[in-house]
Amino acid sequence: MLKALSVFDLGIVIVNYNTRDRLRECLQSLAAQRGVALITYVVDNNSPDGSAEMVRREFPATLLISSDTNGGYAYANNLGLRKILALRPTPQYSLLLNPDTVLPPDALAQMIEFFRAQPDAGIAGPKLVMENRKLDLACRRSFPDPENSIYHTLYLDRLFRKSQRLARYNLTFLDENQVAEVDSVVGAFMMLRTETLRQAGLLDETFFMYGEDLDLALRIKQRGWKVYYNPGVVVLHHKRSASRGSARARYEFWRAAYIFYKKYYAHSTRRSVRALITFGLALRGGPRLMAEMRRALPPAPNAAELR
Repeated sequence: MLKALSVFDLGIVIVNYNTRDRLRECLQSLAAQRGVALITYVVDNNSPDGSAEMVRREFPATLLISSDTNGGYAYANNLGLRKILALRPTPQYSLLLNPDTVLPPDALAQMIEFFRAQPDAGIAGPKLVMENRKLDLACRRSFPDPENSIYHTLYLDRLFRKSQRLARYNLTFLDENQVAEVDSVVGAFMMLRTETLRQAGLLDETFFMYGEDLDLALRIKQRGWKVYYNPGVVVLHHKRSASRGSARARYEFWRAAYIFYKKYYAHSTRRSVRALITFGLALRGGPRLMAEMRRALPPAPNAAELR
């Protein structure tokens, strides 16, 4: 007799490195979700703090993927996303979730209802608030095109927070309690129609730590889907991710900015402006990024290569 297939509404991928206690709190909040059938994959990048053992012991229903290679955030998420895409039937929705988030019990059911009410939504994210209850600005933003990036680098978006031109980087002129169509939400909580992954492909592993969520959102929007910020759902974000204060994180942040710029904007930028932007990125990224810039980046993968 054939075994009955399990039907899940939502597949979740959590990438973890050395965040055992935060991960436990996140998984506890997932276990308390109401009104949604979910399957969760935790991809652990060989954490030395006992994270994997904790998941096995305390959350036996969670599927653990232990990776011996720290190939970056995109690489690890793709390990889980491929598992979701291989499920039969495939969940209609997929979620990228950080281990330093805590969800209220109705968060996932409400997000799915939001998708059902917005048939053009390819991606949606909630209102993320930090421990001080302030908005995590990254949870709704525009793409870092040259103009937005210059205003952000010059702090003009912080000086003129209500300007619809100067403050587009983090959209601070918008009411944080109103639904809005945006360019991207953050990978700390990025829910997608799984169909969009089949169309656009998985995360681009050229990015290591930053930028892969923006890249995915842009590719999905290019296929006619919309991205929404939904403040009707509020999620706590402890912001435990790697700090840009470390030399490695600074390099990866500016490297991601360079990759994104080269992939989407360099070809349409005037040569003089392109030289200025490249110089600024090299200056921010330091000697290691300068050395990488002197080497040609590999060509951007197409959708078929991201499956």
